Amino acid sequence: MKAVHFGAGNIGRGFVGLLLHGAGYEVVFADVADALISQLAAADRYQVHEVGDNPAVLTVENFRALNSGTQEAAVVAEIATADIVTTAVGPHILKFVAPLVARGIAARAAGLEPLQVMACENAINATDILKAEVAAQWDPAAGSLDAAAVFANTAVDRIVPNQEAGQGLDVTVETFHEWVIDRTPFAGKEPAIPGATFVDDLAPYIERKLFTVNTGHAAAAYFGFEAGLGKIAEAMADQDVAADVRAVLDETKELLVAKHGFNRVEQEAYVQKILGRFANPHLPDTVNRVGRAPLRKLSRNERFIGPAAELAERGIVPEALLGAIAAALRFNDPADAEAVELAKILSASTPDEATEKITGLPADHPLFAAVSSLIEEAKAVV
Repeated sequence: MKAVHFGAGNIGRGFVGLLLHGAGYEVVFADVADALISQLAAADRYQVHEVGDNPAVLTVENFRALNSGTQEAAVVAEIATADIVTTAVGPHILKFVAPLVARGIAARAAGLEPLQVMACENAINATDILKAEVAAQWDPAAGSLDAAAVFANTAVDRIVPNQEAGQGLDVTVETFHEWVIDRTPFAGKEPAIPGATFVDDLAPYIERKLFTVNTGHAAAAYFGFEAGLGKIAEAMADQDVAADVRAVLDETKELLVAKHGFNRVEQEAYVQKILGRFANPHLPDTVNRVGRAPLRKLSRNERFIGPAAELAERGIVPEALLGAIAAALRFNDPADAEAVELAKILSASTPDEATEKITGLPADHPLFAAVSSLIEEAKAVV
């Protein structure tokens, strides 16, 4: 069995590639980072160091590596004979991956099982995004795309921090991971991947992860940044920061229980597990890394505005989430391009203009006025 995985970075090697290897696949890594691909191509193994409860060191072998920028024909040929294609490149990069995926599918021999395609990105329904891009490149003369490939959405969760210098190809990750995959597109022929969970309705799991893990992680970063703390674990060791993050996740918990019918006790256990993961002292994650890209994190369907808007629509004032939004607006890391752009928007726009531009909320939304007030306050300190 063979899998082609786009994205040979830390998440690709330390999460998706690791699980595919454990499932018995030969993994072909594809990436445009030439130095990394050369290093992978010259190696016969690397190790994944799982830190936290029940730490372990796992060895990954039986892989190859190709440069998807300079070895396009070779990547296409690998896809043509692969069983699975996965990605961990970032949602905005999927449009650059799509042409190679489309060519690879078109090159598959008649009689092969449909290619199984899963985008493992930190975005809602990322595989739908990839499929739309592939469809835009698809030549109808090659037949039906739906007959040639199966596209399944996934939700992925594993904290992979910035790596210490000198680790080479080895990756340090937390022990926890979750890869939830929509079973329905496979029509009973889903792949056997130990460590992955197949479900009939993915939407609740996507939102549970986004509104708990991503919301809480970013909240810890922004509250920690304001407290002058350097690492996420240090932020969670601060009683005030930890209380603020806990309050945020209490609000998102109420939304998830009401909206998706999650068992309240089970959701509370999930929240406790997530808080424990943030506090893991073995993960050297910084508040600056986790807090980067505040404009994306403050956009309409993302981790703060998304749940806060839904709570406001239900007549609930999301006080804790508004506090996290205020902290995000004050995130001013000059090394982060989006933080710099956020400051420019705040200084150049009225509060209402900035609210619409940053959050995508319409002026008549029940959350709009509260966010606009926060932006007015943030403008005073820009």
